[in-house]
Amino acid sequence: MEPTRRDFLLGTTAAAAVGVSATAQTSKTAYATQPAKRPNIILYLADQMRWDFLQHNRLNPTPLTPNLDRMAQRGCNFTYAITNQPLCNPARSVLMTSRYATETGCWHNGIPLNNQKGKDLPTFAQQLSDAGYTTNLFGKWHLGHDARVGGHDGKVVLEDRGGFNDVWEGSNLLEFTTHPYEGTLWDRDGNEIKYKDQYRVDFITDRVVNHIKQKHDKPFFTFVSQLEPHHQNDMGQPIAPKGYKEKFRDRFVSPDLRALPGNWQNDLPDYYGCIKSIDESVGRIHQALEEQGIADNTVFIFMSDHGCHFKTRNGEYKRSPHNSSIRIPLIISGPGFDNSMSLDQLVGLIDVPPTILDIAGLTPPASMKGHSLVPLTRDERARASWENVQFVQISEAMTGRAVRTPEWTYVIEDRSADVKKDQGSMRYTETMLYNQFADPAEQTNLLGNNDSIEATKMLRALMLRKMEEAGEPRPEIVPYNPAFFMW
Repeated sequence: MEPTRRDFLLGTTAAAAVGVSATAQTSKTAYATQPAKRPNIILYLADQMRWDFLQHNRLNPTPLTPNLDRMAQRGCNFTYAITNQPLCNPARSVLMTSRYATETGCWHNGIPLNNQKGKDLPTFAQQLSDAGYTTNLFGKWHLGHDARVGGHDGKVVLEDRGGFNDVWEGSNLLEFTTHPYEGTLWDRDGNEIKYKDQYRVDFITDRVVNHIKQKHDKPFFTFVSQLEPHHQNDMGQPIAPKGYKEKFRDRFVSPDLRALPGNWQNDLPDYYGCIKSIDESVGRIHQALEEQGIADNTVFIFMSDHGCHFKTRNGEYKRSPHNSSIRIPLIISGPGFDNSMSLDQLVGLIDVPPTILDIAGLTPPASMKGHSLVPLTRDERARASWENVQFVQISEAMTGRAVRTPEWTYVIEDRSADVKKDQGSMRYTETMLYNQFADPAEQTNLLGNNDSIEATKMLRALMLRKMEEAGEPRPEIVPYNPAFFMW
């Protein structure tokens, strides 16, 4: 039986392990009922959260995410969502504009969206604001001018806010201006908002709940941007709420982590605890919507900017083309989306901005390169015709590109590039090929394998096409050399 909203709030109905397939859903129901008026929209962004830590996805048995599981069971759960840039600032630039990071100019951390390339790109937030929505942000921004480029690590000037023109309670670099139990955010007018002796996720959630309880004369778009479960930078690890780390010692370890050295042995208990806190936050926000009588006219989107591989693939938590770095959770629930669907199309971060505008009844600007996900939730023909390919740009740890299909991950890299200066290259070498059907933990590189020669040729051509679609010049791709294999 489908859980009611009361079940969602009270937790009396366990989430089903997996939503019905898209095909089965099509045979059972017509299009989802549309809201009578423009819906409110909440976008909840966790930072560095793996897709497989959502219990509803049946890859991790830990009872960690009951609120998110109910949301996934009730709504539309995209089980193969991919970030198009596994790094905080570039990923967020893609999220705001539906353009690739080399097109926004934000190809590595520290570049503001309001740069020479990105300043004229429409953001979904500005489009919503122009259409009469209030646009509000709580938490991490990471797209402003920080101290390295003459700005501020916390305070964000209006022209750097990407169209968030109403409530602003955030910090450009939340990981630098706050700690788990104390810190500073800034309001719309640049005034400090300090907290102490309260966990960061809970503090931000309190501010969001207070915002929801205010009188709203216009539909609102509210961006809840948490830092967790991202590591606290100056402490070198994620920090869970007090007492939570102890609850999650010796829990399930994902196969890709078990097979490789890294720092997961130390970090996983805190990482689990951070995700538990995120899940509780999501539940509190849903409850506030229900108590205000606006849950039935609010679309709720939950996702992450990228994943986390705990330094198993390189010396970083992400910045690699592996599933643990690029696959992300993505759930949409609320009016028009309470379809109990699990969708296995490969969708990207780049598809979220046009989806948000579509939900609001707006036509995405021609500049946006992604595609609305709304048709996938309503039309079998749209699901059948969806291009199951995602293109990923990787920077800082490598100058690389990846193409992800249902069966393959194909990676090229320029080892001679300066990762601090070169956003791309004119000459790449093939470095990785993983068969996702046979090897989802990505332990066996198949480049050079006789059985993979034809697949490699196909993927090489696909890579060139996707790079051109992303506005990149057509490079030379040198065939695989075993000496270049990495990770």
